[in-house]
Amino acid sequence: MIRIMLAAAFALAAQAAAAQVPADALKELAPAGKLRAAINYGNGVLAQKGPDGEPRGVSADLSRELAKRLGVPLAFVTFTAAGKAFEAAKENKVDVLFIAIDPSRPDVDFTAPYVLIEGTYMVRADSPLKTIEDVDQPGVRVAVGLASAYDLFLARALRRATLVRASKGGCCEMIDLFLTENLEAVAGVRQQLEGFAKTHPGLRIMDGRFQQIRQAMGTPKGRAAAAAYLRSFIEEMKANGFVADALKRSNQGDAQVAPAGG
Repeated sequence: MIRIMLAAAFALAAQAAAAQVPADALKELAPAGKLRAAINYGNGVLAQKGPDGEPRGVSADLSRELAKRLGVPLAFVTFTAAGKAFEAAKENKVDVLFIAIDPSRPDVDFTAPYVLIEGTYMVRADSPLKTIEDVDQPGVRVAVGLASAYDLFLARALRRATLVRASKGGCCEMIDLFLTENLEAVAGVRQQLEGFAKTHPGLRIMDGRFQQIRQAMGTPKGRAAAAAYLRSFIEEMKANGFVADALKRSNQGDAQVAPAGG
């Protein structure tokens, strides 16, 4: 009896939450009757695989909260790289995704960023490359994840160095490429590179950054009501401490919550 009462209470709460969501936004965010949320395991700041195999981290927590407010079931669709999540959004195979804002991703309507992280380089400890600026030289080869935020940015920013892309796009793949091909540097998210360097002597993380990566929530282009709702949702989640708490719970408390509206 208690279980039945609890289930009824949860159902009523879901209905009440959904009633506050504009009908057009609900239809666009869950066109199949459920929220299909893309989770990118390639960015360990945003997502991690829990011991039960389910996604954990700030992007998973935001997905769960959004599905609760919509009053619909949540279906995680997992990827190993941001580029793959973006391709799924282009094909309308997911309803929301969590990737970096970039002008080369016009098929997604983004919110303002909710997390700011640094893109930097890892090199060998004895590398002659000392500063971020040193990397952009002829003969310097930089490993990147295919279609990652730093791949897209560095393709525009570097003039003399050469990008070498890991075809699967994930963090592990690009570090493997850096090591096995004896490349001069690997670009990536600071926290992930630092985590690897701690357990692999002989590697060094550069001070500074080549990019501030603005991680945002998005929805496929053409869903104007959904995009508007997500923008207000993300601003609320930043303001009420939800994003900061989710980062702390997933041991990513050194990641920076983006300021209001940006």
